[in-house]
Order: sequence, then C-alpha cells, then structure tokens
Amino acid sequence: MAYKKSGSASFFSSRLTSVISIALALYMTGVFFVFGLLSRGLSVYMKENLAFSVVLKDDLRESDIRRMQDYLEAQPFVRSTEYVSKAEAAEEMKAELGEDPEVFLGYNPFHASIGVTLKSEYANAENLREIEKKLTADVRVMELAYRKDIMQTVNDNIRRIGLVLALLIALLMVISFVLISNTIRLLIYSKRFLIYTMRLVGATPEFIRRPFIRSAVVNGAVAGGLADMLLALTAVYLQNELSGLDRILPVGGVVTVCLVLPLLGVALSVGAAYFSVNRYLYMERGQLYSV
Repeated sequence: MAYKKSGSASFFSSRLTSVISIALALYMTGVFFVFGLLSRGLSVYMKENLAFSVVLKDDLRESDIRRMQDYLEAQPFVRSTEYVSKAEAAEEMKAELGEDPEVFLGYNPFHASIGVTLKSEYANAENLREIEKKLTADVRVMELAYRKDIMQTVNDNIRRIGLVLALLIALLMVISFVLISNTIRLLIYSKRFLIYTMRLVGATPEFIRRPFIRSAVVNGAVAGGLADMLLALTAVYLQNELSGLDRILPVGGVVTVCLVLPLLGVALSVGAAYFSVNRYLYMERGQLYSV
C-alpha cells in the first residue's frame, strides 16, 4: 500500500512538473507573439503619423480649397486631412522662431496647405512616388512637402525589426517543441516497461498509445490555460505601466494568441507523445535498460 501511494505521488509530481514545463514554454511563445503584435501595431501607428503637406497655389478661392480637401479625403490612401491657411502657417513659424517673418519681409511668405496623413499600407516609398505624381499633376497644387529620408528610414527600421522578430518567433517555436518533446519523453520514459508489458499481452499499438495521447491532450490543454493566465497578467501589468499601449496593441490579437496557446499546447504534446511512445513500442526488453 505504501509503495502504491509512493508511486501515485511520484506520478502526480512528474505530471505536475510536465504541465508546468509545457506552460512556461507556451508562455514564452505567447510573449513573443504578443511582441510581434506590438511591433506590428507600433509600425502601423508610426506610419499613420507620417504626414505630408499638399502646398496650394495662392490664387485659389475658398471654395476651390474645400473641393481640394474633399477630393483628398475621398482618396483610398488618405486617413485624415487638415487645412492650414497662410495666416496659420505664419503663426506656427512665429511660435517656433519667436519672430514674425512678415515684419522683416514685408509680406507673408507662406502658402496655404492641406496636411495629409496616410493609411499605413500606403506609407512607403513606392506608393509615395505614385501619390506625388498624381497630386502634383493637379493644377491647384504647387508641390508636395515631406521628408523622404525620414519616411524611408522609418520603413527600413520597421522592416528590419519585423524580420528579426519573425526569426525569433520561429526559433522560439522550435525551442518550445524541443522542450515540450523532452518533457513528455521523460514522462513516458518512466512508463517504458509498462509499454513493453502491454505489448507482450497482445495490446495493439493504437491501444497502447491511447492513454498517453489522452494524457497529452489534458496536459497540453491545462498547460495552455496556465500560459494564458500568465500572459493575461503580463498584458494587464504592461497596460498599467505603459500608458497608451491599447492604441498599438490590439485586444483582439491578444485574445487570439490566448485561444491559440492551448491548441498549440495540445498539438505539440500529442505530437511529442505519439513519437515518444513509438520509440519504445518496438524495443526489446534488453534495449529498454540501455536507453
């Protein structure tokens, strides 16, 4: 009886250790997925805050300017527009320089303009060239004013960060699978003689695998639930520490990651259990002592 209790306690301890190990591997995978979402949200936020000015000709009437603004807002690449009059442009420059340019020039040197912020998918060099060609062909437009170098630098940096994160996520997925596989293999290793005995009494491979697969499903699902709890606590902590995080980290994306983690835990656990059982399924008794 004492041996039976000790064996049950040992099995429970091994299973608990297995679940915790799988949960930690899934949690780290989830963290990197959330960082991927955060990177994507940040890139969209930065791109949508890159703006350019459509500088208008001086001879335009107020009605022409309103029609131009309506025309811009109807374009598929425009997220928002803001009209800046000549007087407002002069006031902005006066606030920046501390001097009124009209005083020493004798006239207002600025032109009315319409500030345009782009939708994120259009904020790249190729699309900007097409947009510039289209807008400068309009007779109402004098020029497009924007910092090409800054836009190019932002896009290049975002591309590099995305590539690095994608590689890290792929690497972490491989590491997670190896960790989960090793954890389950150690758990099944302790049952290798049981597998041998079941095979001796005529049990089919499917029958032998079934309890291990069922256990792997439960372990993966429970580990996924624990990983979700840790990830949710991390998200809440970051939300409290970093103001404005909700603008670049979509809640729907985090929920999706939380739904995927238990499924990923089950899939990896079942796969690892299947291959681990197969390893011992056809071994002879002497080989079981040497593995």
